[in-house]
Amino acid sequence: MKKVLIKNIKYIVTCDEEDRLIPEGFIYIEDGVIKEIGNQVSGTKAEDGLEEIIDGKDMIVYPGLINTHHHLYQYFTRNLPQVQNLELFDWLKTLYEIWKNLDEEVIRYSSLLGMGELIKNGCTTCFDHHYVFPHKTGSRLIDVQFEASEQLGIRFHASRGSMDLSKKDGGLPPDSVVQDIDSILNDSERLVRQYHNKEAGSRKQVALAPCSPFSVSADLLKESAVLARSLGVRLHTHLAETLDEETYTLEKYNMRPLEYMSELGWIGKDVWFAHGIHFNTAELKLLADTGTGIAHCPISNMKLSSGIARIPDMLKLNVPVGLAVDGSASNDGSNLLEEIRVAYLLHRLNSSKAAPSGYDILKLATAGSARVLGRKDIGQLSVGKMADLFMINSNNPELTGADFDPKSMLGTIGIKGNAALTMIGGEIAAKDGRLMTVDEEKTAYMGRQSVYKLMNQY
Repeated sequence: MKKVLIKNIKYIVTCDEEDRLIPEGFIYIEDGVIKEIGNQVSGTKAEDGLEEIIDGKDMIVYPGLINTHHHLYQYFTRNLPQVQNLELFDWLKTLYEIWKNLDEEVIRYSSLLGMGELIKNGCTTCFDHHYVFPHKTGSRLIDVQFEASEQLGIRFHASRGSMDLSKKDGGLPPDSVVQDIDSILNDSERLVRQYHNKEAGSRKQVALAPCSPFSVSADLLKESAVLARSLGVRLHTHLAETLDEETYTLEKYNMRPLEYMSELGWIGKDVWFAHGIHFNTAELKLLADTGTGIAHCPISNMKLSSGIARIPDMLKLNVPVGLAVDGSASNDGSNLLEEIRVAYLLHRLNSSKAAPSGYDILKLATAGSARVLGRKDIGQLSVGKMADLFMINSNNPELTGADFDPKSMLGTIGIKGNAALTMIGGEIAAKDGRLMTVDEEKTAYMGRQSVYKLMNQY
């Protein structure tokens, strides 16, 4: 039983149900679980028999951030001039011509580098939505992602994404990356049975995630929902991201996107949608009434000119909302700390006094994201929760005079560098801007070779 004590902490921002801020605090951890947390002045765990003691002097400790939507494979197609000024549909059609050449090497190194960036910036749990399966690559792409996550030590929620409508069927992707429904469902079941662990403290979970209403058939959506519920896993897809998508479902099905998905069984506490920008008020109330969640991706939504999600209204209605970076190619980074500040500023600009506070946005990225992923063991710092956390050094020169409100600081001030330390399940995953379990220089070198190989096929 590993015992760890973090002592002399300047502030602990718990993000718990009472929104406690603990000054001069300590956290005592056994086997990756928080056993005691409190104010050091009133007493702390004895240091005898501890395997590790971490001095939290000058540190502000936050719960580990939780990313609720990503496309890690896109890490290798960032900052491409040919797509910088495109919106979603044209952006996708252009990039599919590159993505159709994805292979295991691209997936391995994009996963290591993308999740590595997340970890260094305080993220301890990542959900990835992978839905591109080129015919020539085989069926091990999700397996490779789990291997990468295990190497890094991050909690990883993978999706078995899918597409079955190509250009010839009225969809956007080329024929070489779509699959038939039986192949999709068979591999989905394999991955769930092989990797999904629903127990507290799990580092591996699986969701079923057909890509979007305009790249998958109604049959695939219906059968994926039936299979997911029979296996006890969650459902995820993109929805209400653009007005083009709304036009597509109105013209093809005579229904708005949410009505269409609801008709197919895609609503409820086991479902969450990425983006959710173009919902009307009645639809927001339906999301709230059914407990259907939203992954908010502000930077991606801004870059692709998709719109601004009605987050203030969602929070008032108690719609489950988490924060996400979305695919690297539509964000050009994998940094939830940056996402927190951008989300805060975006909604201040758009909603003024009705906007969420900096602390409200932090809670979206922690407790809110945990709720969206259906997890009760992460997302806050309290007794019985997993010891997933990160530290910010308040003595950093750029934070001079900035810690009067540590609960809101990540939104109002923002962090310009890496976290001082990121811990996942009581184990240090990154420290002083360095990952602890991978050779960063070698991984980056191999990643660059993979990028060149991928782009040379385009």
